[in-house]
Amino acid sequence: MALLEILQAPHPVLKTKAKPVARVDDGLRRLAADMFETMYKAPGIGLAAPQVGVSERLIVLDVADGDERRPMTLVNPEIVWRSSDRATAEEGCLSLPGHFADVTRPQQVKVSYLTEQGVERQLEAEGLLARCVQHEIDHLDGILFVDHLTALKRNMILRKLIKTRRLRA
Repeated sequence: MALLEILQAPHPVLKTKAKPVARVDDGLRRLAADMFETMYKAPGIGLAAPQVGVSERLIVLDVADGDERRPMTLVNPEIVWRSSDRATAEEGCLSLPGHFADVTRPQQVKVSYLTEQGVERQLEAEGLLARCVQHEIDHLDGILFVDHLTALKRNMILRKLIKTRRLRA
């Protein structure tokens, strides 16, 4: 396993719609393992392949509370149902480190996906898991959490991120 570089906004890969995974194989499982290692080290609860420079529809997440890990790998995930009930909560992103904002999303979703073994599954999620899945699937569609904010809030966050990056360089 290896740590991968997490791309930061406004990197162009983060704004590109990812391609479907053509084959579930050992290479994909290796990428998922590296993504988990990178996500846990960051630390974070979700990571999409485009965030590590791979424009494929693959996400990893773990929203377990406490020390017990419950990793999930979703290949070619697709939201097939969204609840009409909505919830607002603070979100952050490993590609926009140190920046957080309230985002409103459906409270529950149903997602179809493939496992790391290529088996078709469905996931019914609510609460934090639903929020995380939606956030990561957004990444696969070239959408960042700041894209759900007003233009003013989004631009403030992006300008701060770029300014911080320049000061560190």
